[in-house]
Amino acid sequence: MASIENIGETLRDSKQPLKERFRALFTLRNLGGNDAVDQITSCFNDESALLKHELAFCLGQMQNSHAIPKLIEVLEDKSENIMVRHEAGEALGAIGDITAMDVLAEYCEDPVTEVAETCQLAVCRLQWLAEKAKVENDLPDNPYFSVDPAPPAKTGDVGELKTTLLDENLPLFQRYRAMFTLRNMGSNPAVLALAEGLKCSSALFRHEIAYVLGQIQSDACLDQLYENLKDAQESPMVRHECAEALGSIATPKASKMLENYLKDPERVVRESCIIALDMSEYENGEDFQYANTFSKLKNTDPNDGAQPVM
Repeated sequence: MASIENIGETLRDSKQPLKERFRALFTLRNLGGNDAVDQITSCFNDESALLKHELAFCLGQMQNSHAIPKLIEVLEDKSENIMVRHEAGEALGAIGDITAMDVLAEYCEDPVTEVAETCQLAVCRLQWLAEKAKVENDLPDNPYFSVDPAPPAKTGDVGELKTTLLDENLPLFQRYRAMFTLRNMGSNPAVLALAEGLKCSSALFRHEIAYVLGQIQSDACLDQLYENLKDAQESPMVRHECAEALGSIATPKASKMLENYLKDPERVVRESCIIALDMSEYENGEDFQYANTFSKLKNTDPNDGAQPVM
């Protein structure tokens, strides 16, 4: 296997196809350790917001406190792309280290709504870990092995959870808990309930709905995801997540939807479609294993590891 340094060089090489750089990133994420974190954080000067967003996501999923200083730097950079700042804030919550609390609390009032809402959720997660995680120890299992912005709620029926999910007067953390409970259920009624969230007012919420629909990989929500993808007025971070969800679902119909936006004027959308089609090829073949690293989509144990870069 290539050394961590060589894998990092592939990640940083802007002349490499984006899918090859993503594969290098996923290999580093699965290798873990401080050296892998250093290789990942060294790539935040890249021009691709999609790649930088994925860097932050992987650092959060690694749950290594060594990444905290760089993630704070990214969060605090007002010139950085919104979805990258958002993902840095979410990663700080995912790592679960209370030392990030003060910075996250400060940015709960950020003028960018998506960043502010992300930091509010991250603060709530840190508070939950400190105060309630040991008490709420009978929560539904997460079959996706992802580190989520909120824990699931105690199991309820789909109708009750849908009501909570769509109630925009409730705290976002409470609605996220309903979201992840519905995701863990994974039934068609749960998928259709989640898909209704693609019409809610918060772009951050819509983006997270698309993410969990991609995890479930059900074709019951193809049309709903495509409706948001093709909407040029939709937030790029939502359109990007819808594209990646379609790549994870990986049916011929989903692939045709993605092909329509390979030349989209929005860079993050067209790059997401490229990566999503690569993911779709994986789902339908025997090539490189993304193994729960491709933008939160695979429902396999991350400890299985991705096929290494050789």
